[in-house]
Amino acid sequence: MSEETVIAENKSSKKPSKNKRPKSKLQETIEFCIPIVIAVALAFILRTFVFANAVVPTGSMLNTIQEGDRIIASRMAYNNNDPERYDIILFKYPDNEEQIYVKRIIGLPGETVQIVNGVVYVTKTDDGKTIQLDDSFVTACEPYGDFGPYVVPPDSYFMLGDNRNDSKDSRFWTNTYVKRDKIIGKVKFRSEERRVGKECRSRWS
Repeated sequence: MSEETVIAENKSSKKPSKNKRPKSKLQETIEFCIPIVIAVALAFILRTFVFANAVVPTGSMLNTIQEGDRIIASRMAYNNNDPERYDIILFKYPDNEEQIYVKRIIGLPGETVQIVNGVVYVTKTDDGKTIQLDDSFVTACEPYGDFGPYVVPPDSYFMLGDNRNDSKDSRFWTNTYVKRDKIIGKVKFRSEERRVGKECRSRWS
């Protein structure tokens, strides 16, 4: 028997395949829903354990963050590191923890913060020296006013907004400091500026 004959016989010996059964409505529904469920679960995990996002409703952080900007914070930023001075963070407002605030860390645990004519001075815990803080990011308007001194408790932080003359921050809260366990995350990203040229306002004018 020739090779060609064998091949022909092998092909003809295969049984015709049976037609696949059509999928039931239940199967189609399950297959349709699975990717949606996975996407929702992934979004929930990311939002709960990895990222937090918020829209900033006021101009208290001008000009660093514009009114109406959306910001994204990392919930994992302080898992292995301590918060640092000048970090911008999302946190639970100490006087009403149902509200979420965004401000800049100014005073660290154990430090003494005092504001003289709008200039911020911090007495550090490691060497006891008093330093004038870098306020180059405060560009909305020239800060003024005298506040303090404030002695920051352990595991707590003194917060200020970058728009110093129009920011409800540690200077005005009943519960002055933000405890570490109330920090939601460190701000990593923000949307493009949409509103610029805000006039300086003052709560004392």
